[in-house]
Amino acid sequence: MKWLLKKRVLLLLFLGFTAILFLSTNWMSWFYPIYFKEEIRKHSSTYQVDPYLVAAIIRVETNFKTGRESKKGALGLMQLMPDTAKWALEQAKLPDVSMSRLKNEPSANIELGAWYLHSLSGQFDGNRTAVIAAYNAGPGTVQRWLADGSWNGSQEDIKNIPFGETRHYVQRVIYYYNQYTEIYGGVF
Repeated sequence: MKWLLKKRVLLLLFLGFTAILFLSTNWMSWFYPIYFKEEIRKHSSTYQVDPYLVAAIIRVETNFKTGRESKKGALGLMQLMPDTAKWALEQAKLPDVSMSRLKNEPSANIELGAWYLHSLSGQFDGNRTAVIAAYNAGPGTVQRWLADGSWNGSQEDIKNIPFGETRHYVQRVIYYYNQYTEIYGGVF
């Protein structure tokens, strides 16, 4: 009889938890959180880039963990390569951003990353898939793929991206982008 009572209690707890999950309007955000929303919102707005794209790139690059430096030397939340960061800093002329701040300061890293995404968007006529690929492989490489017909730049043709790492990267960023836009909708 005691085991039957335990099963009932467990069943009630399970049903209660399930009801909370499904009755909560934004329960999926528990599994796909976005951190640094204010910084992402601010810098995405300033540089006219999609905040969900910025969040998806951060998720894939560092899973929102600050202070990261890759084996190749990429810095901070958005994993900006030092040469790219130096070039972007020269071009953007951002007074509040410096190389020394990129690794550990989320706002500085997100600002430069958003500026760079805006720059890439201009180079690739707003083609989000090509922008994501260029963020990973570099704009020159992606321009070469588009010019020689290796890849046509479309999301439907991702399987033809010549670099496996970039192909996988683009797929992951698009996956998280889709999750974020579906979960958070127009409310960022």
